[in-house]
Amino acid sequence: MSRKLAIIHTTPVTVDSLKALARETIRDAEIVNFVDDSILPQLAANGGNVAEVEERWIHYAKFAEQVGADCILNACSSVGELVAKAQPHVGVPIVRIDEAMAEEAVGRGRRIGVAATVPTTLEPTLRLLRAKAAAAGNDAEFVPALADSAYRLLMAGDKDGHDRVLAETLLELGDQVDVVVLAQASMARVVETLPEAVRPKYLSSPRLGMERVKRVMEGSG
Repeated sequence: MSRKLAIIHTTPVTVDSLKALARETIRDAEIVNFVDDSILPQLAANGGNVAEVEERWIHYAKFAEQVGADCILNACSSVGELVAKAQPHVGVPIVRIDEAMAEEAVGRGRRIGVAATVPTTLEPTLRLLRAKAAAAGNDAEFVPALADSAYRLLMAGDKDGHDRVLAETLLELGDQVDVVVLAQASMARVVETLPEAVRPKYLSSPRLGMERVKRVMEGSG
């Protein structure tokens, strides 16, 4: 019997890549996407106050359950903390795309870099990492890096410029730490442009998050 995965996005950028990854990872899954590209601009304007979008995001989770989803994936780290708020309102599991990545990162080293292109994603990712480090007994040190100029280039339609600036930031950060966490799912493809020898140092959320989804849907995670 086919299983259904609902993915809640805050940007259309992640739709095709996560759909392809889901089909690769969970071969018989039907994918349903919900996209609200007004959330990130709202968070940028309000200083990252997710309380303003909480009710709306919970509605998307409810809609996902109504269309028959067996699992819901939150594709955006900026609103990852809403998963815990939404879970009591729906009867199917909700997975944070970045949770498995955070657990992997704190198991890799004590000095952890965190890269983002928007500040609204950087802070919630740091909070998640600190919580995972504390749970693992890792007295980790976190080194944040914000490549906000890369985001501005992307919004202006300059994808190549975004990738170039972000790659420079990632390489510089990688020289300072044991492992680098990419705070946004949309950043994952840039790792493939880095020298092959350094790529294992960089952790992105999509594949690790989708593997967590697979385990949840199979009842083992």
